[in-house]
Amino acid sequence: MKGIIALLLITISTLCNATEQAETIFKQLAPSLYQIRLIDKASGEKSSIGSGFQITHDGLIATNYHVISGYARHPNKYKIEYLDNKGKKGTLELMSVEVINDLALVKREVTEDMPFFAISDSTPSKGEELFSLGNPHDLGMIVVPGTYNGLKKESFNDRIHFTGSVNSGMSGGPVVNAQTEVVGINVATSGNQIGFLVPHDKLVKLFNAYKISPPASIEEQMLAQLTQNQEKLISTLLTSEWQLKQLGEGLIPTVNVPFIRCWGDSNADKTDALILTAVANCTLEENTFLSSHFFTGFLEMEFRYMQAKELSDTKFYTLYEQQIKRAGPANKARKEDVTEFQCQHDVVKPTLNGIKNKAIFCTRAYKDFSGLFDILYLAASIDKNDKALLSHFTVAGVTQDSAMAFTKKFMESVTWK
Repeated sequence: MKGIIALLLITISTLCNATEQAETIFKQLAPSLYQIRLIDKASGEKSSIGSGFQITHDGLIATNYHVISGYARHPNKYKIEYLDNKGKKGTLELMSVEVINDLALVKREVTEDMPFFAISDSTPSKGEELFSLGNPHDLGMIVVPGTYNGLKKESFNDRIHFTGSVNSGMSGGPVVNAQTEVVGINVATSGNQIGFLVPHDKLVKLFNAYKISPPASIEEQMLAQLTQNQEKLISTLLTSEWQLKQLGEGLIPTVNVPFIRCWGDSNADKTDALILTAVANCTLEENTFLSSHFFTGFLEMEFRYMQAKELSDTKFYTLYEQQIKRAGPANKARKEDVTEFQCQHDVVKPTLNGIKNKAIFCTRAYKDFSGLFDILYLAASIDKNDKALLSHFTVAGVTQDSAMAFTKKFMESVTWK
């Protein structure tokens, strides 16, 4: 009993110290913290809110791209405002963005030098206590203690795993160490005390590029970033090991990279099922946010094996066709963002041990980002009477060359056992 009481006293003391330190940090840094508001011009009301923090004496503020994405995509519809710790409002100008790492730089007018956040020169140690600042649910600025847990292993683009309550509205807020130096930027949460941060070196890179040469066009800057990232992604995938895995009587590919994860399911336990079905789905564990209705940088591969159980060929293919019709693009986009899909249909004859497929290859172009496309590929085997293998992928925001290289690799990797 004495041991339990001692442990409770230590825990309470630790929590009190963390709370006191958080309060001290908040009082010290509050003048450099802002609520960032996207205002709909027509209604005059808030469309979204987030957080931001000043990083220079002359009014340059860092936040998340997704906080101000509405303005970046539709500057005639919105304006960006700040609300400071004394309740003062003002207009912000968008200066630069980094859509892959969800960062943006905005600027307010100042008449004198102002306090600002220092950015750390080093990476935190695993287990180090950090403090996340932000404006959760429009309730006012707060400080949340948490722990640095290193980089998320499943991310293609670096994200810090932070044990702490990063909530809606805290996006774009700074995360500081005990010396009040910025080591990360709030970006996302999975709930249950699981938060994700953009590492501070991504902000340093954006800031240094901005100092050397501010972008002439935000749209052109975004296009260059999207193009570079997709080329890096597709190149990484094509040069990685593609392992063949059995699915029913077929062989399907899995790519040996940590940022693509696969899941499976089947109806093998359903004895009354007319068709035995086994499904494997592999997806990139992230995407790139362009707007609330437009996501890119995504990849998904799905495979569905079907085998008839005492069905006629006609009935089997009727049910098979129903599965084919359900395939569609896995990323979100609206007609103002992309063109209609243009599709080519063909019968692909097999090589040795290959599959004779009826294949559909569809592309839709990005209207504001010239040279980038969403790709939808679907192949349905047509060389077996009582079994079939459906293979499908979506890859979003790629160039034509990347799309063709990935498609070729994918087609060559799906075979019968």
